[in-house]
Amino acid sequence: MTDDVLDRLADWQAGLRAQFPILTRNPDVAYLDSAATTQKPAAVLDAVTDFLTTGNANVGRGSYPWATATTSRIERARDRVRIALGDTTTGSSVEFVGGTSHGLRAVAQDWLADQLLDGDEIIVPFGDHEANLRPWLDMRDDLARGGIRVRIVAMPVDPASGDYDHRALPSVVTDRTRFVAVTHVHHVFGVDMNVHRVRQAVGPDVPICLDAAQSVGHRPVSVADLDVDFVVFSGHKMLALPGIGAVWARNRRGPRFAIRGWEGTPNTAGIVSMAAAFDWLDAAGTAEIGAWTSALTLRLTDGLARLPGVQVLGCQDSLTAESTVQRREALVTFRHRAVRSDDLGFVLADEGIMVRADGHCQAGRHSDDHAVRVSVHVYNIPGEIDRVLEVVRRCEGMSS
Repeated sequence: MTDDVLDRLADWQAGLRAQFPILTRNPDVAYLDSAATTQKPAAVLDAVTDFLTTGNANVGRGSYPWATATTSRIERARDRVRIALGDTTTGSSVEFVGGTSHGLRAVAQDWLADQLLDGDEIIVPFGDHEANLRPWLDMRDDLARGGIRVRIVAMPVDPASGDYDHRALPSVVTDRTRFVAVTHVHHVFGVDMNVHRVRQAVGPDVPICLDAAQSVGHRPVSVADLDVDFVVFSGHKMLALPGIGAVWARNRRGPRFAIRGWEGTPNTAGIVSMAAAFDWLDAAGTAEIGAWTSALTLRLTDGLARLPGVQVLGCQDSLTAESTVQRREALVTFRHRAVRSDDLGFVLADEGIMVRADGHCQAGRHSDDHAVRVSVHVYNIPGEIDRVLEVVRRCEGMSS
């Protein structure tokens, strides 16, 4: 099944890979750290260059043609986010932010904090990215200094898979539950966290905020299917420039979302890059991108599962090609039982293979929990996965 997908889409993928200048200029490098940041296709780079060299101006600051054109570009980009998320609702809004961390903090400080009363509760994930834990804890501490005590409840997790424990979740929901923060695709375990089951567990009235940093730009994301109230993501993880992100708000449960204070000049070049990235992704086909990256990660887990010295993190029932359990979404994290993860990262780097080998900003983890993460996008090829497996196999031989 995996090889069928890779064979069927090989010509399509080759045409897309050729559109990434950094890869065509470095053909021997295997860049496998897209969960940290993605590479940029020429169309995105060209869109930014065109903006900066033909009509660069500040947004909303003038009535001359370059200024009005820039304002129009920003409004088009807002619409582009809505279209990319499958938003067919009325009343929704899009705010541009510096990235996912900035966006989640804005939801916490600029929207949620004003609505909480003494004794209210919010449910947040303690095993996801630090960016989806720290803003809620900081908000709680800020409110406590003003005499409002908010209880933080840990999202239940299935220790075997790393997925949210949807069976246990109803037991921690009370009549004081006011908000839930979740992640769409886990940045370490690589699994879809089944957010639709979270909505079923918490009921129809509780706002849900979705960290979509590892899903937007990697696979289709539809707010029509996900009954969440916020979708927050970063541009640099979906082929756009760093320093830009977005908060999509449904604006149905609670007041309309708005960022407080004077924002000043936005990252116009970053916003232009995000709109161009969504255009490129649409033309490429996000469903096909998701199929390609899932096939690559299955190729990797299937190979790693055959090595006795390797532990793949997350669900153990979804590693082999014969498994019928959901696949990992574009990333795989593993440890070698005899080789330190940072050492393995250096060995891979010496072979021209770029991966991440550390704690991956996972909340509650320490240096003893370091692991190697391989993360892919549409520009990666099966041969790069095979190179990783070959290096790890050699480590197996050295450690036996």
